Amino acid sequence: MSTPAPVVVSFNNPPAFITLQAHMLAEERRYPGTSGHLSWIVSALAIAAKTIAAKLKNAGIEDVLGDFGSQNVQGERQQKLDVIANHLLIQLLGQREGVAVIGSEENDELLMVEAEAGGGQRFAVLFDPLDGSANLDVGGNVGTIFSIFEVPPGGEQLLQPGRRQVAAGYVLYGSSTIFVLTAGHGVHLFVLDTAVGAFIRVQRDLRIPAVGQIYAVNEANLASFPAGYQHYLAQCRETGFTSRYAGAMVADVHRVLLKGGIFLYPPTAKAPTGKLRLMYEANPMAMIIEQAGGLASTGGGSILDVCPEHLHQRVPVALGSPENVTALLAELVRQA
Repeated sequence: MSTPAPVVVSFNNPPAFITLQAHMLAEERRYPGTSGHLSWIVSALAIAAKTIAAKLKNAGIEDVLGDFGSQNVQGERQQKLDVIANHLLIQLLGQREGVAVIGSEENDELLMVEAEAGGGQRFAVLFDPLDGSANLDVGGNVGTIFSIFEVPPGGEQLLQPGRRQVAAGYVLYGSSTIFVLTAGHGVHLFVLDTAVGAFIRVQRDLRIPAVGQIYAVNEANLASFPAGYQHYLAQCRETGFTSRYAGAMVADVHRVLLKGGIFLYPPTAKAPTGKLRLMYEANPMAMIIEQAGGLASTGGGSILDVCPEHLHQRVPVALGSPENVTALLAELVRQA
């Protein structure tokens, strides 16, 4: 009896689905020179995201909603899930080889992680553990935002301009759990498949529309916006724009990234230097938007070129489709 000929199977074609982990490993092969630590850090962030998503799903049942009873360094009331998400991220990242520094919205100062033997690349991971947590009690969208920098040898310049980020991303917890990531080579979107417990890539190399008809801003503060912002928003209303504001930066920026338009948090009388934090809100979102072909500005220059002075520094933010942001900046110049 003759032996049947072997069946030749090709694995050169891409699989029907690619997980976040597989995506990161493929990126390492395409762009060599990294130690592999970045993949482990992103893996820790993904585990945290899945755990937070599960907590949110059962939040009302497990009694994790409501005020924790304390304030963070920003003077903001902490929600129970703020504290849970923050602790989870710190624990997971602190155990990852390559993490040297952890910074959070919920902590006064940077946390230094003891170096492992063997050296190699070391990273700082900065995050807002639960953006939009005021939405929790009403079942609104919330998210996690993160920024990753390489720590220079010797540990100098722990806080660096956003242009030096090696990766950034956010997780949106809503009708599905969405993980958006850039490592400096385009923006990629993953959705959590709860059946298999993995983030699956559904879009790669996202590009923001060149122009959009959506603006996202807290118009309750309109009267105290500088004149240029007021005039620009008046033009938006006169030309048929749609206002969309969810009260969570992650949700608002995600809509603008996919649909086009502009997200704004201008300076106000109450917050003359802006409200959003540079290091773990503005910088990572600016990197994502610029990697997708958009623009991100403080109103006076690129967000990514701001030299940070401290962990919780605030800046005005305008980001989105290039034509929309350019129109805003032109109006700011005219009204200056």
